[in-house]
Amino acid sequence: MNRRDFLKTAGLGIAASTLAACAPAATAAEPVAASADAPELEWQMATSWTTGLGVLFGGAQRFADRVSELTNGKFKIVPRAGGELAKATEVLDVVSSGAIPIGHTASYYYIGKSWVLGFGSTMPFGLTASEQNSWLYFGGGLETLQKFYKDKFNAIQFPAGNTGTQMGGWFRKEIATVADLQGLKMRIPGLGGQVMSALGVQVQNLPGGEIFQALQTGAIDAAEWVGPYDDEKLGLNKVADYYGFPGWWEPGTTLEVQINLTEWDKLPAQYQAAIRTAAGEANLSVLSEYEAVNGEALERMVAGGTKLMRYSDEIMEAARAKAFEIYEAKAAEDPEFKAVYEPWLAFRNRVQKWHYSNEQAMVGFLEQSGSK
Repeated sequence: MNRRDFLKTAGLGIAASTLAACAPAATAAEPVAASADAPELEWQMATSWTTGLGVLFGGAQRFADRVSELTNGKFKIVPRAGGELAKATEVLDVVSSGAIPIGHTASYYYIGKSWVLGFGSTMPFGLTASEQNSWLYFGGGLETLQKFYKDKFNAIQFPAGNTGTQMGGWFRKEIATVADLQGLKMRIPGLGGQVMSALGVQVQNLPGGEIFQALQTGAIDAAEWVGPYDDEKLGLNKVADYYGFPGWWEPGTTLEVQINLTEWDKLPAQYQAAIRTAAGEANLSVLSEYEAVNGEALERMVAGGTKLMRYSDEIMEAARAKAFEIYEAKAAEDPEFKAVYEPWLAFRNRVQKWHYSNEQAMVGFLEQSGSK
């Protein structure tokens, strides 16, 4: 693969690589001596990740380490792999109930409870990582979601990681048109799965650990996971030849620290500040690490025979139309969704116009020219 071709495939991640680093929660902080009467606490943290997912679970661990550092070791948080304290998709449940004080997960796992939770993570054809952070920190998003969590789940949440724009899945055969999607058996959960279903895909919802075998045996024809680094770890490049992009259903996936509100209210102000700071730093570091390791993993897989497959304009246009058709229908029937969707959409349209005029112009130039 030459440099120009690689820029065409990698350009989609460039737009996601610039975080709102000036966000108040993401500023660096030095340890401050805990007051003499500050309690010594140890919380167990439920996560949605296996320890083998070095960036995802590693982000939870770095968050916990930073909280300990900022409180001179008096407040310890112990991340546990998905399945140890709760199933990977039940972290919000145990935090909300108070069974576990804190969790690290992705809110779109819980859209069965409310579609509003999709906005805290990612929406098909929604916001890139930098746009998502702008909305959360400076567009009213975090304030809106924290009120929603308080009222619905007795919880408070903070952004604590982002995967960037994900890849568009692995396919056993080349996909070029919407007709090629008809009857395709694909592992894709969440709202992305609903859009694919509307386009004729037979959607499957399998845990990550079952994807490899399902692709290998032909039980499914395609599957999405995260991106090159994590997909390579699962070995998906060994059981499917075509790697689609961009992952239009996950343009900038935020991860969250979720905390039981009753337990949060008990914390000293210093401990709350430590959590805010550590979450902001994790939000930056997880995305930064993904941007560093994904390119290397993609190069390895392409060198090993993986065929990159850009989604055609036909598929992209059909998927975008279906996504917003679904959103508008949901807004018409769900006042809670509508109350978040309409200001989110206005922010999206405004911030994306801004990016088209500067960042995307630069990316487009690099893609076309292949210049150094």
